[in-house]
Amino acid sequence: MTSQLEALIDEAKTSGTLTNLPSQMFIDGAWVDGVSGQSMETCDPGTGQAFAEFAAAGAGDVAAAIDSSTAAFRLWSRVTPAERSSILLRGASMIRENCALLSVVESMDSGKSVAEAQGDIAACARLMEYYAGAADKLQGETIPLGPNYLSYTQLEPVGVTAHIIPWNYPSSTMIRGIAPALAAGCTAIVKPAETTPLTALLFADILHRAGLPKGVCNVVTGLGREVGAPLVAHSGVHHVTFTGSVATGVNVMKAAAENVNSVTLELGGKCPVVVLADCDIDAAVEGTLWAIFSNAGQICSAGSRLVIERSLHAQFMEKLVTKAQAITVGHGLYNPDMGAINSKQHLAKVAGFVEDAKSRSVSVATGGSATVDPRTGAGWFFQPTIFDNVAATDPVVQEEIFGPVLAVQIADSVEQAVDLANDTPFGLAAGIYTRDISKAHAIARDLDVGQIYVNEYYAGGVEVPFGGNKLSGIGREKGLAGLTAYSKIKAVTTRL
Repeated sequence: MTSQLEALIDEAKTSGTLTNLPSQMFIDGAWVDGVSGQSMETCDPGTGQAFAEFAAAGAGDVAAAIDSSTAAFRLWSRVTPAERSSILLRGASMIRENCALLSVVESMDSGKSVAEAQGDIAACARLMEYYAGAADKLQGETIPLGPNYLSYTQLEPVGVTAHIIPWNYPSSTMIRGIAPALAAGCTAIVKPAETTPLTALLFADILHRAGLPKGVCNVVTGLGREVGAPLVAHSGVHHVTFTGSVATGVNVMKAAAENVNSVTLELGGKCPVVVLADCDIDAAVEGTLWAIFSNAGQICSAGSRLVIERSLHAQFMEKLVTKAQAITVGHGLYNPDMGAINSKQHLAKVAGFVEDAKSRSVSVATGGSATVDPRTGAGWFFQPTIFDNVAATDPVVQEEIFGPVLAVQIADSVEQAVDLANDTPFGLAAGIYTRDISKAHAIARDLDVGQIYVNEYYAGGVEVPFGGNKLSGIGREKGLAGLTAYSKIKAVTTRL
């Protein structure tokens, strides 16, 4: 732990907040108040108490941000790709320089541990580097029409892009969207979740200081209905990137359709971890454990279902339950194994799913209740919870709980395991644990998901495309695939 990180943690523990946190929006390269002058509070989930205020924007602020981004696009789209690359690289360096502050703010705003937040901020810097490297490699191609024609394509930025950011990964989800957009020559307007607005504001300021021209990245804070809705419906926006619930994603898509705009939608999942009898059992137990309990299960791609062969079930569950019961829960600043649930409202949702399941006599192997920080008796927490031998039609199998709740399904064959894994409306990600690599690839072929991890859950990184099938969404982020949403193809053909 660096001295700077230690000092910030001590300050936050002592005062319950940090000095100089942003309270205004970041529009056109400057801190500005909202038109209404109203503000909102953001809470520390580990204490359940407000620790900062921020501007509550409205449609007028959205319009100002769009005007700013539209004007900036005319400049930014003509900046040379090499210069865009240099600015993004400086941004990556400055993110690393500010890692301590960003990590502590992220922990306090989202509820996750500082260690998890540090990993998120490191990923943000890496995303900026990756897309900086791609900025000067976005190129077209020539088309062979014969000796009498010259035909070629060129890639052009789509224009002003809107980014609606979720509360579970406020930093990395923001950067994985805006980094490729900026690399392609687009401008970006970011609407962070109302429970986690602070790091988005800090990032916008950092990138501006790294050399990003004013208006290229604007951040407008506030409620979804007051900010998000008018933003995605505005005719001045040309692409919308949204991460969140299926219901809201459908509304975003409808609004974008009114302007015939493209969308990237990442709408969640009910991801299976398929564990076969021939696996490395200890590695599979560890992988399954953190597939669901990382970030208190508040991950779209969380391994929230364990699909396991019957012959291994009893032995595996004994090990898994023992490890789950040893997980420490507490305030993120103390670096527990598992932090808080992001909001009081979401805690009630998670608890509601669990109580409904218990009322149906679904077997609880461990956990099953809301809890508090053992140091203070405060905060919004939920025990690591495992439901065993759950029917395929049960809501805890079919619906996204988005909390530290694992549903175990038992399969009598590999074929049945694949059928169970595919048997939800979602198709975001899946894990496979087996020593038989041929079998693993056969299962990967048959799973209807966008991303598959073999023998290590969450394998891959910035370079690997991420996105889902079915109700899990449309489009891909990360990797070179993440650039496609922000570029349009122009074909030019000349008769010689």
